[in-house]
Amino acid sequence: MFPMVTGFMNYGQQTIRAARYIGQSFMITLSHTNRLPVTIQYPYEKLITSERFRGRIHFEFDKCIACEVCVRVCPINLPVVDWKLETDIRKKRLLNYSIDFGICIFCGNCVEYCPTNCLSMTEEYELSTYDRHELNYNQIALGRLPLSIIDDYTIRTIWNSPQKKW
Repeated sequence: MFPMVTGFMNYGQQTIRAARYIGQSFMITLSHTNRLPVTIQYPYEKLITSERFRGRIHFEFDKCIACEVCVRVCPINLPVVDWKLETDIRKKRLLNYSIDFGICIFCGNCVEYCPTNCLSMTEEYELSTYDRHELNYNQIALGRLPLSIIDDYTIRTIWNSPQKKW
């Protein structure tokens, strides 16, 4: 008889604890219903990206030695490096360099392993176009630095605020 009573007491305590957890989660859900929606008007308001954000790749033609390390470390062998061997000075001369951002997975391996630091990641995240062939950037397009969101006077920047901890 005594074990049966303690079993009912444990069952009652577990039921009360479960009801309390359900009530707490329901209160959290109800607290979110009173919030106003935050709508970002995209072309005129943009989020500031974090420091570690990996955006479009920037390329400096003058620093590149055509070693092709970027091609070897890329998981999909994406960068296209065209070079010509100068026999009189026994060095490679870079002719063309291109990356197709329609295929790129933005892993950053090419930037990480480049021995001359001719590649870097920018904060640009607006790589959208109607024709996917426009995403194939050559050395001229890769050399253009995007305008910083903070410096653009036509855009109101929105800072990421830290989330509330419950």
